[in-house]
Amino acid sequence: MSTQNLPQSPEQPPRKPRVAVVFGGRSSEHGISVVTAGAVLKAIDRTKYDVLPIGITRDGRWALTADEPDRMAIVDRLQPSVDQLADAAEGTVVLPLEPANREVVYSEPGSVPKALGEVDVVFPVLHGPYGEDGTLQGLLELSGVPYVGSGVLASAVGQDKEYMKRVFTSFGLKVGPYVVIRPREWENDESAARRRIIDFAGEHGWPLFVKPARAGSSIGITKVDDLSGLDEAIAEAQRHDPKILVEAALRGREIECGVLEFEDGPRASVPAEIPPPDAHAYYDFEAKYIDSTPGMVPAPLTGEETAEVRRLAVEAFEAAGCEGLVRADFFLTEDGGFVINEINTMPGFTPISMYPKMWQATGIEYPELVDLLVRAALRRRTGLR
Repeated sequence: MSTQNLPQSPEQPPRKPRVAVVFGGRSSEHGISVVTAGAVLKAIDRTKYDVLPIGITRDGRWALTADEPDRMAIVDRLQPSVDQLADAAEGTVVLPLEPANREVVYSEPGSVPKALGEVDVVFPVLHGPYGEDGTLQGLLELSGVPYVGSGVLASAVGQDKEYMKRVFTSFGLKVGPYVVIRPREWENDESAARRRIIDFAGEHGWPLFVKPARAGSSIGITKVDDLSGLDEAIAEAQRHDPKILVEAALRGREIECGVLEFEDGPRASVPAEIPPPDAHAYYDFEAKYIDSTPGMVPAPLTGEETAEVRRLAVEAFEAAGCEGLVRADFFLTEDGGFVINEINTMPGFTPISMYPKMWQATGIEYPELVDLLVRAALRRRTGLR
């Protein structure tokens, strides 16, 4: 019997890729991560992607949140939180635990778990420990879910400023003088650890910058002008990380450069310069996010300086084994050379952040930037690569 005249079943339209935007987290950068998520949620092209917002509370609960980016903003100098956005006080989102299954499940106490559908890619906009440092990336690798940004090793290196500097030095990139105080060293002989810092100051001079070794957004950093402020600065850094880093002050201009991975490899944006903020001792958290100290984009550099910092930014990206995106921060010192300060594997991504501003000046607007990152993640396989 011929089937030519039988009614044909209409073809199902192809499903749009589903992007889970994961934000918040347990680090001290929780609020800024929420702000970043709001900007990303606004920018994602909903005609191309389905979007699932997932927030991680400060105590580590994965929560289903409202898709309301306007609520994810700093208001009256107060940062938003996942708890304010969560659909329920106790509901939990669970990612798949085996590569063959990408189904996300939501459950509440006393209720039957509800399937939320498959996730094709995760956009993790977490900053700091428990998210940007390779921990979430490891979970996603185990689950077989592609994700935006660097893998486990590069994320860990990018979070730990000590090992970041060691990697850069091994690849011939110039870093500034520093000393590391590990928690066991401080606990075993506090006076000897303090003496190491004082001897470091004697060699390199004051001021020093005392900072958590594994934090970002300039949180927990203190500029110390003399010995009288040292103990307080150490205590502040240790509130965020038991391992601390002490850096000599470098005299020069602060220059930043964005790196973005294209199909043919990483490319650098035009650089930006961060001028010394008038109301702050340095470019700290409040200067960045509360008072929104403006940077100069593009940086007023010579053609040779611009080419060199762009080259060095890509070199740093490759040295740490990064993927997707990086913001590389440098000092242009008084002798005319560039010293790399650090990289951020998930840099600030708010509308006022320097990373999207640098790419905008390079010719890529914020929505296109987000789209390029999602597309790159969808192309990339999980596992060893």
